[in-house]
Amino acid sequence: MFERRIPEWLRHAPAPSVRGFAVLAAFEAITRGILISVFPIAMYNALGDAALISSVYFAIGILSLSIALLIPFMTRYIARRWMYAIGASGFMIGAGCASFGTPEMMILALALNSLATVTTFVCFNAYVLDYIARVELGKCETLRMFYSALGWTVGPLLGVVLWGLWQPAPFVVSAISAAIMLGMFTYMRMGNGKLITRAKTPPPNPLAFIGRFFEQPRLIAGWLFAVIRSCGWWAYVVYLPIYAVQNGLSEQLGGALLSVTNAALFLSPFMLRWMQARSIKYSVRTGFISCAVLFTAASVSVIPAWLAVVLLFAASLFLILLDICAGLPFLMAVKPSERTEMSAIYSSYRDVSGIATPGIAWLVLLAVPISGIFAATGIACMIAWGIAGQLHPRLGAARLKLPA
Repeated sequence: MFERRIPEWLRHAPAPSVRGFAVLAAFEAITRGILISVFPIAMYNALGDAALISSVYFAIGILSLSIALLIPFMTRYIARRWMYAIGASGFMIGAGCASFGTPEMMILALALNSLATVTTFVCFNAYVLDYIARVELGKCETLRMFYSALGWTVGPLLGVVLWGLWQPAPFVVSAISAAIMLGMFTYMRMGNGKLITRAKTPPPNPLAFIGRFFEQPRLIAGWLFAVIRSCGWWAYVVYLPIYAVQNGLSEQLGGALLSVTNAALFLSPFMLRWMQARSIKYSVRTGFISCAVLFTAASVSVIPAWLAVVLLFAASLFLILLDICAGLPFLMAVKPSERTEMSAIYSSYRDVSGIATPGIAWLVLLAVPISGIFAATGIACMIAWGIAGQLHPRLGAARLKLPA
C-alpha cells in the first residue's frame, strides 16, 4: 500500500523571503501611490478651505502618532496578523468612504488611510525583523524600494488622470490593490511572527517601552535619521510645487518632478552596490551632507527659480539613497524581544515629520519667503550628518558585502 502524505508546503509554510516582502510592499505602493496626488485635490474639492485642510491634516497626524505608539499594547490583545488585516481593511474602507465625496466622508477616508498606513507599517517592519536575517536587511530594503518603484512612479499621475475621468476611479483601484495585498499577506502565512520569550514580564504601561528606546542611543540616532529624511521629502513634495507656482513656473512641474524622482527608485539596486562597496556610516553621511548642501543652495534668493528646482531635484536623489541606508542603523540595533515595540517607535517618524514640518514651515514663513523652508531643511540634514559621525565605522560593512 502506498502511504498518503500531506505535501510539505501544506504542513509547513515556507519562511517568508526577501522577495515576498518586496511583493507585499509593491501592492502597498500601488494602494497609497495612486492616492498621493488625489487626496489633496479631493480634500480641497470637498472642503474648499486651505486653512481647514491644514488643520485636518494636523489633527490626523496627531491621531496617527498616538495609534502608532499604542499598537504594541493592542497586539497583546489582538494578534499581529489581525492587526495587519485591520490595517489593510482600513485602506479598503477608506477608499469606499472617499468615493462618496462629501466633506465628512472625505475626512474619514483620509483618517482611515493614515491609520491603515501606520498600522501596516508597524506590522510589516516587525515581520521583517522576525524573518529576515540581519545580513539580508540591506537587500530587503533595496528590493522593497525597487518593487515599489512602479507604484510610486505611475500612481500619482494615473490617480489624477482617473480622478478627471471619474472621481471614484482612483479609490476603486486603491481598494482593489489593498485587497490583493491582504490576499498576498494571507498567502505568505506569517501568522503572528516568531515567538520569543521575554526575560521579564511586559510592563503594564503601554508606553513604558519608550523608556527603553531612550536608553539606546543607536535607536535614537536611527529614528532621527528617519524623521529628518522624511522632513526632506515633505519639503520636496509639498513646498517645491508651491515655490514653482510663486515664481512663475508651471503648476504641473511639481507633479512631473515627483514622478521622475520616483522613477529613480529603479536605480536603488545600483545604489545598494555603491553602499556595499563602502559602509553604512559613509553612505548615511554622504546622503545627508549632499542634501544639506543642495537644499541650502536652493534657498539662496539670488539664483533663478529654475536652478533652485534643479538643485532640489538633485537633493531628492540623495533622499532616495537615504531611504535605502538611513533606516539600517535602527533596524540593526533592535533587540529581538522588542521588535513590535520598536517597530512602533520607528514608524512614528512619519507622523512626527508630518506634524513638525508644517509647524516649522509656518514659523519660517512668518519671517522669510518659502525658500527659507529649504534652508531649514538643509540645516536639519547638516545636524543628521553630524549625528551620523557617531556611527561605528564598520557598521554593516562586512554584513552587506556581496558574495564573490
